[in-house]
Amino acid sequence: MTSRNRIRIEQSQRLSLNTRLVASIRLISTDAIGLSRFLEEAAEKNPQLVIAPPPLADWLPRWASAFARAGAGVPVDSLPDTRSPGLMAHVSAAVAVLRLTAAERQVAEVFVDALEPSGWLGRPLADIAREAGVPPGVAELVLSRLQRVEPTGLFARNLAECLALQAAEEGWLDPLARAVLDRLPLVAASRTDRIAADLGVSEVAVQGVVRRLRTLDPKPGARFGPCDAPIRTPDLIARKSPAGWEVSLNGSALPTLALAEERGPGRAEARSLIRLVEGRNATLLKVAREILSRQAAALDDGPGALQPMTMAEVAGALGLNQSTISRIVAGAAVDTPRGTWWLRALFSQAIRGQGPSAASLREALSRMVASEDPARPLSDTALAAALAGAGAPVARRTVSKYREMLGIPPAHLRRKGDAKGRSRG
Repeated sequence: MTSRNRIRIEQSQRLSLNTRLVASIRLISTDAIGLSRFLEEAAEKNPQLVIAPPPLADWLPRWASAFARAGAGVPVDSLPDTRSPGLMAHVSAAVAVLRLTAAERQVAEVFVDALEPSGWLGRPLADIAREAGVPPGVAELVLSRLQRVEPTGLFARNLAECLALQAAEEGWLDPLARAVLDRLPLVAASRTDRIAADLGVSEVAVQGVVRRLRTLDPKPGARFGPCDAPIRTPDLIARKSPAGWEVSLNGSALPTLALAEERGPGRAEARSLIRLVEGRNATLLKVAREILSRQAAALDDGPGALQPMTMAEVAGALGLNQSTISRIVAGAAVDTPRGTWWLRALFSQAIRGQGPSAASLREALSRMVASEDPARPLSDTALAAALAGAGAPVARRTVSKYREMLGIPPAHLRRKGDAKGRSRG
């Protein structure tokens, strides 16, 4: 038996990704922080890529409202603001593990009731101590324990204290940082030159402190809403103008890219990377504008007004692939006057037919729990009946699922004593 070589012709298909396409896919799904780190690493390897720090642009909407509350002279539109049951559930659970004495727990309950949606205290310490029936010094000691609750900044008495607590935790609350925090009106006005002159230091040093302040959370309690993202540098900013809602890239989130003045090896790669970043930013902005144009009611009235919307609908309107929409919104966040929202959280299917979106039902459930009588909290059955009465019929088991998603404990764990201070049931 003899063996013979045979020649056979076959046809097959294989997807091959070139380096540029791989980089494009990576960039399009990267958020502002991750992209900044990627670019810094690229600049270290390629001297033809020059990076300048992002400018101190306008303050984000959540900062503007916080400055206005702090009396820093920054105008802001008034928006309805109700405490999230998710915030109250989180704080109550955190206080329960602080190992407070029975007397300290009673004082702590008064502090918890004084919390505002921002996470700050809405009443002076003296008033809280008077209601709790303890000397101000005792109330101060309990407050110092409560201010250890995560996220840092909860139970602050004002914006300056909120930021100081976070700066101290990160280890950079030095005398210069304290002096800058003492001049919040000038910080809000971006008058770093005036602050530097007052303190006798360089303006660069003051700008460094202000850049660090921007990374902090001025309203740590606001992150417990159904659409809110954890504190982060948002990729986008949504602001209300006379013409309607405008969406723009957050100019202070990304460094400025340029080519080196002197030519050298790696210049083509640097130019290609700059174009990729510009393409990523343009796609992100185009997708965000389409999403938020469909959810303008939510920007006006809150997450309870979220409309049913799918990625397939947005992709079809923009002529993009649905996978592109999924990647671009994966880690992107937009800063609004109501807080920083995940873009992905703005997508929600209708419960049935042309009914409300699941996200709006979760927001309605959150509002009902926030406004219930603490001594007689609503059961899941009662909440389902209330939603049905409001035109949103939903099963009890669905209410239970949404309540767990929002971090809201069941009724028997939400029950509190009456206004006279009886203990929790």
